[in-house]
Amino acid sequence: MADFRIRPATARDVRGIQQILEPLVQRRILLGKDLVVLYEAVQQFVVAEDDDGRLIGCGALHVIWEDLGEVRTLIVVDEWLHRGVGRAIVEALERNARALGLTRLFCLTFEVEFFTRRGFAEIGEQVVDPDVYSQLVRSPDEGIAEFLDLAHVKPNTLGNTRMLKQL
Repeated sequence: MADFRIRPATARDVRGIQQILEPLVQRRILLGKDLVVLYEAVQQFVVAEDDDGRLIGCGALHVIWEDLGEVRTLIVVDEWLHRGVGRAIVEALERNARALGLTRLFCLTFEVEFFTRRGFAEIGEQVVDPDVYSQLVRSPDEGIAEFLDLAHVKPNTLGNTRMLKQL
């Protein structure tokens, strides 16, 4: 059985990230991202690669607020599922979050059991105080709208569960 390693993504990884993202977009599990958006966010990503250097997974950490980040675009290719790749990616993103001084991580997911095993819990409506909410609601970022559970993103998030972890 081959091993894998987790490392920060580089600009050369972006097309590979898009390739492993596309099947999940087609299955309506993840929202599609334009190539330019992936390039702009490359520094947020870590990637998993097998011994041959092939991308087998990725995940991104997006900072939302002074204490809060979001795990985004967590992907493991089908043949590597249930082999610890997703766990290793989330652990790397948590280390990055702690290094940035974040104390909470958010995710919007269909994989509730996976994230529950990682210490995430389902969240309700009020997860930030009203002053922070009034600032966050101004952001054009769809992920922040998903975090705030704003009505205009609901068609894209049906069936997803909003989860939070204290670091």
